Amino acid sequence: MRRKIGAEYNSKDKTTFTVWAPLKNKVEVIFKDRPSVALTKDRLGYWEKEVSGIPEGSYYKFRLDEKEDFPDPASRYQPLGVHSWSSILNQNLFSWNDNSWKGIPLAQMIIYELHIGTFTSEGTFEAVIGKLDHLLDLGINCIEILPISQFPGDRNWGYDGVYPFAAQESYGGPEGLKKMIDACHQKGVAVILDAVYNHMGPEGNYLSQFGPYFTDKYQTPWGAALNFDDKYSDAVRNFFLENARMWLEEFHFDGLRLDAIHEIIDRGAKHLLKELSQEVDELQEKTGKQYVLIAESDLNDTKIINSYEKGGFGLEGQWVDDFHHSLHTVLTGENEGYYEDYGKMEQLAKAFKQAFVYDGQYSRFRKRTVGNSPAGLEFSKFVVSIQNHDQIGNRLLGERLPKLVSFEGLKLAAGVLLTSPFVPMLFMGEEFAEENPFQYFISHGDPDLVKAVQQGRKREFEYFNSQTKGDFSDPQARETFNDSKLNWGFKEEPGKNALFEYYKYLISLKKDGAFNSFRNEIIKTEVKEKKTIQVLSGADKKLIALFNFSNKNEEVLLPEVTKGWELILASADKKWNGTYDFPSDFKGGEKINLPAHSLIICKTRI
Repeated sequence: MRRKIGAEYNSKDKTTFTVWAPLKNKVEVIFKDRPSVALTKDRLGYWEKEVSGIPEGSYYKFRLDEKEDFPDPASRYQPLGVHSWSSILNQNLFSWNDNSWKGIPLAQMIIYELHIGTFTSEGTFEAVIGKLDHLLDLGINCIEILPISQFPGDRNWGYDGVYPFAAQESYGGPEGLKKMIDACHQKGVAVILDAVYNHMGPEGNYLSQFGPYFTDKYQTPWGAALNFDDKYSDAVRNFFLENARMWLEEFHFDGLRLDAIHEIIDRGAKHLLKELSQEVDELQEKTGKQYVLIAESDLNDTKIINSYEKGGFGLEGQWVDDFHHSLHTVLTGENEGYYEDYGKMEQLAKAFKQAFVYDGQYSRFRKRTVGNSPAGLEFSKFVVSIQNHDQIGNRLLGERLPKLVSFEGLKLAAGVLLTSPFVPMLFMGEEFAEENPFQYFISHGDPDLVKAVQQGRKREFEYFNSQTKGDFSDPQARETFNDSKLNWGFKEEPGKNALFEYYKYLISLKKDGAFNSFRNEIIKTEVKEKKTIQVLSGADKKLIALFNFSNKNEEVLLPEVTKGWELILASADKKWNGTYDFPSDFKGGEKINLPAHSLIICKTRI
């Protein structure tokens, strides 16, 4: 049974204030322009009171033990920033127009990851609406937005959020967010939120003032872990489970991408993620709407996505870093840091076939055995990408793939992504070879914290010797943020426009089921002379994909089939700004020329 928290506006200027502060002797809600009101404590440490005569939009804080005043940890709106007053929000005011929307299954999603602040020049929720036609033209049916919980200032990736219930004011606040989601649903686009349940940001984080939200039993990269299994943990679990419910139910999100779940440490009888998954199942049954939960995890542990019956958490899907790393290293030749575990063509072939490269192998970088076997799991459980915010933004210079590989290499990478049997995710601008970097940026108000972040970023690159030779972009500088915004003038550049059309065609093929035999039938992956990968579906040879990662053209022998092969796609074709003309079909057993850094996809003639 969930316990509602925060300021719940009921009706006729009545608001119920609820806050958890189990170790306090007195808690009051204070207002800017009226007397304070003492709250009443229950046996679980929740303080609550319904207060009349408080109009929506009123500012309030909580006063603890007649000493200090703090914003509401479950504030729905922080219009004045992370250190200032919370504001009462009437969630019932917005008129939704998406009543017929029922969501999209993960297996059918073409996901597009974007950062609200840099996706458009305006950097707001409502500005995203103006780009929906572009996304629809591309074939996108789901956007995944980086975290939007209120953070300090107006520039941040979102992982420094400190008010998990409050949509970032500089993006347009809760009203702008609802408008964006409503518009997306009316155009058939699902919306997933990147939710951070493994830590809180460092500035404006007052949770510890209220109660034991953290535990010293475990440490994370951000300090003490959130308290999900120690004394008083029931209320901490409630806090985050209520947060998930709010985003899905009150804001109509279609799902959550759960950040770095390997840092959500819970050794209780029922892991927080399993409890979350079960509660989302109940919400789905209640609303009749499809919801998805996608985990970010570097564990390669199928427990996350296995069913409850198999002892799993029951999440719909998870990100797979192995797919990105194995492709990135083969394309770029990079082998520093965690990339030292990759770089072999056989690993890329394995990733294409089963997502996990490390399914029980020893990792040189981690110096331990990693992963277990994904055998028997549906391919749609795995979300893969060739670019994302982490793999770009966590480079010293924030370079995107177009700065690292050739134009033909970009098309080859896109082909591997979109022909794979997994759920594809693009990163904003990938479809038109965006060259502006996506760098790490912040706008903290504490000079000491800014200095600590700058030094911390430097230390993060100690495993990447070649990257430390570049100029370090100051995360606090506004220019770092501005330089990371997308350049939407791609239509004026033939190469970029050709890449957009290429992505569009590949996505249409995937959505129409052209590559389904890679998903539904046994796949044979074969590496030829450590340069090319041949992927063949099933014993009946319905579909073949040939990938050449060599710097020179290669002759490849097509398998024998009775009626020959029909060409579906050749990435080096002039149609896609390449330099070759290809016939529409090939004979079975024919030797064909596979250009350098290109792919060819064929299906058997019927």
